Amino acid sequence: MHKVIIIDDEPLARQLVRAFLQQHTGFEIAAECGDGFEGFKAIQEHTPDLIFLDVQMPKLNGFEMLELLDEKPSVIFTTAFDEYAMKAFEANAIDYLLKPIAKERFDKAISKWKASATANQKQGIEQLQVSNVYEGYQHRIVVKDNGLIRIIPADDIEFIEANDDYIKIVTKDGSYLKKSPLSQVEQSLNPQHFVRVHRSYIIPISQLVRIEPYEKESHIALLQCGAKIPISKSGMTKLKTTLGW
Repeated sequence: MHKVIIIDDEPLARQLVRAFLQQHTGFEIAAECGDGFEGFKAIQEHTPDLIFLDVQMPKLNGFEMLELLDEKPSVIFTTAFDEYAMKAFEANAIDYLLKPIAKERFDKAISKWKASATANQKQGIEQLQVSNVYEGYQHRIVVKDNGLIRIIPADDIEFIEANDDYIKIVTKDGSYLKKSPLSQVEQSLNPQHFVRVHRSYIIPISQLVRIEPYEKESHIALLQCGAKIPISKSGMTKLKTTLGW
């Protein structure tokens, strides 16, 4: 039996997915969840093969929830908003079902998942990697902090530093580690507000106090928080472009 979790804040939407799924053999609904926090806990507990996931939910949206998972199940998105479709498919989602969901589209999504699962089993392909970049640029970063889920508003970030396979997000309230490449975070944040000034650092423009020359063609950025961040030659070019110099 393939374990399935349905995550959607609308009870009627969960009911419809459940009814459609019960017409297919070989599936067991392990849990139904009304928000991203519940969904995250259920996935950790049940390790499902497939999840049906809404995007817009209270507390924690679908993309943010997926970002917290170390091992990600296959995903079929269910949402009333088509503007997320591009990001969902870029993230290798199995399918993207617009509400109200038609049974024919649902059945097609199940067929696609079965074909994908078979191909992955034969070829040993890793399951999908999902970015939480959606609808433009993200305004917050979600991290796991000592077993808790913490949501960091972008406005609270003082700088971000690459730290091996992790990034260190520094705020006025402390620093937090998140397993993610710095390049992924760079792409998700608004480039008018955040600039990657060095291969290991991203700074918010709002934190910048002044720029001082350093060795050769490099510079140092002095931030409001007191940090001194190195600026590479390419980083200086990006910074000048953003500042309109």
